[in-house]
Amino acid sequence: MSSSQPFIPSSPISPSAGHLKKSKFTYKHLSQLALSSTTNPLRAIAHIDLDAFYAQCEGVRLGITEDQPLAVQGLIAINYPARKYGLTRHITITEARKLCPHLIMQHVATWKEGDAKWAYHEDAFAHIATHKVSLDPYRLESRRILACIKDVLPAPPVQRVEKASVDEVFLDLSAQIHTVLLERYPELNGPAPYDDPTECLPRPPTTALDWNTDALVDLDSDQTEDDDPDWDDITMLIGSEIVRSVRATIRERLKYTCSAGIARNKMIAKLGSAHKKPNQQTIVRNRAIQQFMSGFKFTKIRNLGGKLGEDVVAKFETEQVERLLDVSLGQLKSKLGDDTGSWVYEIIRGEDTSEVNSRTQIKSMLSAKSFRPTINSYEQAVRWLRIFVADISARLVEDGVLEHRRRPKTVNLHHRQGGQMRSRQAPIPSGRAVDEVLLFDIAKSLLSQVIVDGRAWPCANLQLSVGGFEEGPTGNRGIGGFLVRGDEAKAVKHSLQDSEGQASGNSGSRPDKRPKSSIQRFLSRQGTSQGANEEDPSCNHSDLESSRGSSSPPNASSDGHRSENHGNQIMPLGLWSDETTSPDVGHKSSPDPTGRISKSNIDMVETYCCKDCGETLPLASKNEHQDWHFAKAIAAAEKLTSSKDGLASTQAKPTVAIAPKKPGASKNTAAHTQKRIEKGQSRLAFG
Repeated sequence: MSSSQPFIPSSPISPSAGHLKKSKFTYKHLSQLALSSTTNPLRAIAHIDLDAFYAQCEGVRLGITEDQPLAVQGLIAINYPARKYGLTRHITITEARKLCPHLIMQHVATWKEGDAKWAYHEDAFAHIATHKVSLDPYRLESRRILACIKDVLPAPPVQRVEKASVDEVFLDLSAQIHTVLLERYPELNGPAPYDDPTECLPRPPTTALDWNTDALVDLDSDQTEDDDPDWDDITMLIGSEIVRSVRATIRERLKYTCSAGIARNKMIAKLGSAHKKPNQQTIVRNRAIQQFMSGFKFTKIRNLGGKLGEDVVAKFETEQVERLLDVSLGQLKSKLGDDTGSWVYEIIRGEDTSEVNSRTQIKSMLSAKSFRPTINSYEQAVRWLRIFVADISARLVEDGVLEHRRRPKTVNLHHRQGGQMRSRQAPIPSGRAVDEVLLFDIAKSLLSQVIVDGRAWPCANLQLSVGGFEEGPTGNRGIGGFLVRGDEAKAVKHSLQDSEGQASGNSGSRPDKRPKSSIQRFLSRQGTSQGANEEDPSCNHSDLESSRGSSSPPNASSDGHRSENHGNQIMPLGLWSDETTSPDVGHKSSPDPTGRISKSNIDMVETYCCKDCGETLPLASKNEHQDWHFAKAIAAAEKLTSSKDGLASTQAKPTVAIAPKKPGASKNTAAHTQKRIEKGQSRLAFG
């Protein structure tokens, strides 16, 4: 069947005419960016590293210019202006003076033997044997810098900051970048086509990116700068803008410079921050990772130094990442094991899914000193222990022990005499506050144990540490949180008395004591049950009196009047004193165990009439009043039953004749011979 309309061929479509390219990233990747997913290819991580931090701290403290060469004695830190003169770590002071005559030498703060606080001592270098280096000034500055960084970034949970050390910080910028992306590119706000999250995103409308003054790592060999950027390049650009703002704020407020690296994971970001220093930031785009990684020795990568790095070098005869990239996964597994081989294979290719953890906690704290010359007495060791305890206590305060967020469980002492290292450990009592006094007492006790074992002197090294940290309880309140005191308690009491007066009118009866529980009502009766006994003649009055115990109120004096405490009043919230009224009921609580109410209050509550005793009672106490009648009946029945059983057992008790005791017989033998066979028993013959 042919169409009536003539066939018109469509115009040929040019590959470049109006055909929109798609991104290689999907709507799912975009949504994962908001969640800071560690496997998201759009992820952006920054590593901020303070430049020559200890030297900068001393320069800022002393107020010297940034171009002034400075070296820190004790920690052997050298600022960047001094490095231009060829100064390196561990050179002598004499050599440093020759290379840079105008070099400023500043010793770090120290703990002096016998002092309770660290300080800057001019003669510290000459008396280093009796001084211990203190890092407290640098920890204080580190906290200020961290607070500044957090102040610039959005509040949690968007903000993710991990303090890696005293002078370096990791930032996960993914969630913040997601917010900026949606603001700058509104086309990303809509739902995925066909509601399919695996659909690719449209390509970015930007074809050229302004990286400002950032250091860009060269692209991989199969990539060119002519290629249009994709969304991973956009996220890196936004991340670099955020980090540049953070660095500028630190410099403006605190006068410190820092370098930074921005990449898709922590490992590459850390390598990037050291790529260009000082006071610069390096961007490692996804398209440049292989080029960037191939230029490193893999022993420079975190966790690939030490024994594992030595093992890889020995088995593959290289420490260059570029050469190790040619090794297959199977070869790595066969020589390093499945888990280690797989990890090395991924890490040298720039794959790292470790999380930026904002709750990184210290596992232990150590304070130590090597003695040259050695110390030779208990008194000297105790003076150093006091310094160790003060050092650790200051760090515990920083870690939140005073706020009960965390507390250590154990104290450890390490003592070295000659080539022998001995250790002692003691638990920290859980019921006591962790302070200097407690730690010092435990430390002295551990030192005494070492001395008792013998051969304690001369001592070449002494170390004190705390560990086994555990999280403290949260949400707990002391008893004070449930009480009102002093004037506040009096005000509450007066207000309740006023409401009581309005509810009860001008009745002359005094307010009753706070309501008793059902058990108290059954076990402690007031002197008002006599009328009930007259109503119920089946109950013996003496029986009821014996079953209910004392009829006096707990706070009553011997003359029947209540005693009052006029001192500092403490009233539990929700408990009513003897002169308060329950606002829920609106009338005074009755001490009558039967639940009767006075005639003055009978119209104020809904009532009912008891068919057993004829009393008018509040409807709310009906069940309890019936229980009271039931308890009376049980008490009377038990008393009557026990009386009958006692009489019957007395009448039925047989008379037993006691045989005279034989001379010389033991008590056991006499008891055995005197024992008579009871009814229903028979004597068994043995042998």
